[in-house]
Amino acid sequence: MLVRAGAAAKTSLRRLWRGKGSGAGSWEAACFPLGRELLGVRGTDAAALLQGLLTNDVTRLLEPQLPPALYAHALNAQGRCLWDLLLYRLHGSPEEEPHILLECDSGMLETVQKHLKLYKIRRKVNITPCLDLSLWAVIPGERTGDIANSLAQRADQALILTPDPRTEVMGWRLIAKKGANPSEMIPGSHIGNIEDYHRHRYKQGIPEGVKELPPGVALPLESNLAYMNGISFTKGCYIGQELTARTHYTGVIRKRLLPVRFAAPLPQHNIPEGAEVFTELGKSAGKFRAGGGELGIALLRLADINEPLCLKIAGEKVKLTATIPEWWPKTADK
Repeated sequence: MLVRAGAAAKTSLRRLWRGKGSGAGSWEAACFPLGRELLGVRGTDAAALLQGLLTNDVTRLLEPQLPPALYAHALNAQGRCLWDLLLYRLHGSPEEEPHILLECDSGMLETVQKHLKLYKIRRKVNITPCLDLSLWAVIPGERTGDIANSLAQRADQALILTPDPRTEVMGWRLIAKKGANPSEMIPGSHIGNIEDYHRHRYKQGIPEGVKELPPGVALPLESNLAYMNGISFTKGCYIGQELTARTHYTGVIRKRLLPVRFAAPLPQHNIPEGAEVFTELGKSAGKFRAGGGELGIALLRLADINEPLCLKIAGEKVKLTATIPEWWPKTADK
């Protein structure tokens, strides 16, 4: 069954494909093979199980008129991130048995599965890896043109084709059978280099995976979860809710993940995890999370982001600058 987006999502697609979207740097859409994995959660109590474990309102996936994708974090009891997840609705109507796909970091499939089974208890839910599916990110290029209508007609090999729920600048998510070629499904597209996908994420300040959201360390609101449509403050209780809600309602978030640009390309393997970022006066301004070439993301104190910053690598100082992403809400911290 193909799950396509509705009219609003197609309008969003047209807007992206006309060159107002990602600026991925190519003339056509790029399809990137993601190393992330998929877990199927199916059964009468599938949504109820996930509702008590994740930050977002999973019951939205039971409404066929709403988008078929959702972003969320699973938190520990202290309110710190365990994993970032994208959820996809496979069932087509409320009458069908709920069937939800969970997209998780590569290598975390078994861990996430064990976590869900720990809380399953007597619920009617089957939790199984989806090893026969492949996952792709589709990032529009700068001059791809208006192909939304033809895309909808030629994407019949796709199981899921939907806007990325985090932010419009991340394009679309595509799920297909293993071996399917997305460049044959999506007119005006080609298979891209995964490094270009990561560079695009870094440029937009989008974290993904356990390296960039360290389990038991990363805080969801500092990781811009609310900006990426990944949290509901009205859904009720879930694990880790108390600290997250308190932080939200006090309105005090002193650090955030931000895109950074380096004065010189980073060395491949000489940056320790969580390397300290310093101000010009030697004061700690935050921690580097990930990067490649001249781009990266770092958790920085908002009070320091307009100062000259640097990262110490092998005894050398590499200068960097932080920016506020354009896709952030206009009321975001400056």
